[in-house]
Amino acid sequence: MHGQPSPAIDQACARRLDTVIDTAIAEERIVGTVVLVAEAGEIVYRRAAGHADREAGMPIAEDTIFRLASVTKPMVAAAALALVEAGQIGLDDPVTRHLPNFRPRLADGSEPAITVRHLLTHTAGLRYDYEAAADIADGLDRLGRGMAENLEKIAAQKLAFAPGSAWRYSLAIDVLGGLMEKAAGKSLPEIVAERIAGPLGMADTEFVASKPHRLATAYADGEPRPVRMGEIQRVCHNGWWLTFAPQRAFDATAFPSGGAGMVGTAGDFLSFLEAVRSGGGPILSPESTRLLSEDAIAGLDTEDPGCGFSLGWSILRDPATAGMPGSPGCWQWGGVYGHSWFVDPARRLSVVIFTNTAVAGVGGAYPDAIRAAVYG
Repeated sequence: MHGQPSPAIDQACARRLDTVIDTAIAEERIVGTVVLVAEAGEIVYRRAAGHADREAGMPIAEDTIFRLASVTKPMVAAAALALVEAGQIGLDDPVTRHLPNFRPRLADGSEPAITVRHLLTHTAGLRYDYEAAADIADGLDRLGRGMAENLEKIAAQKLAFAPGSAWRYSLAIDVLGGLMEKAAGKSLPEIVAERIAGPLGMADTEFVASKPHRLATAYADGEPRPVRMGEIQRVCHNGWWLTFAPQRAFDATAFPSGGAGMVGTAGDFLSFLEAVRSGGGPILSPESTRLLSEDAIAGLDTEDPGCGFSLGWSILRDPATAGMPGSPGCWQWGGVYGHSWFVDPARRLSVVIFTNTAVAGVGGAYPDAIRAAVYG
């Protein structure tokens, strides 16, 4: 079925989006996808295409549930800001106020102060690419790994830089999740359910998948076509080797990963983005939504030219330098299980692109072509 545009979207734009989706499915670059486009709070384009389970012949549906990977981070960041509003944590609290034993050191042996703000902005000196010997879980693998053990292993590694002095995408939101649990006296799944998913009616967004019949099968990039993920699947992305364990989505004994641990639908996530874009109600105050909307790391560069970072996601500083269409101030990020999303507040535009193909859906030809089609 081709996408259904409303009168608010240009018919030519809908045709462009359909062509991009049809081509990606026909060329078997992705297995299945859900694309939603909202303008001024109204869904103006919606399309589900391809397979949730290719081998079983099961088509993707608009309410298909996906493993979210780093699409988890924005919702946990918003839940953290809700705890700030409730007075349970402070942005400038040292992490040790809530996690007394989390004391990673710099290479010179000194122990700098890491704050909640450093965690939210990925300026804490933490990283993702630790040596295998460190045995650190990143929320995608290691079934049965508990929160306390993982935090202990992260804290045992040297910091990459002094907190606040540089930006590096990292396990910071996993640390933040552990901190939130201590501060609120509740599990991270309970916090996110109470602060974000519940108020927004996001009934399919959770940390342990309770509706397996609707969960998309995970696929990995392969030649000549994506391959169905095994129990342990290694995939190379931008020179990093990622290790996926798809069954982690069902593992209640694994720590709830604030950086990568949730499952959910495209529609649920669009509801979240639209709530923040339109001012935060009913989950956040306008002040908190401003913190999610503005570049928080002026003077620091990210791994993406022309982009900064807020307290939740990437902020487009300069479209020309970044080489992507959009207004300055766009929000964007994705997830390595195969997702991409962006919000253009100046145009009151929100776009969610979910796939079940790691990593083709998060970066590269398919999401780039969707974005180009939206802007024309």
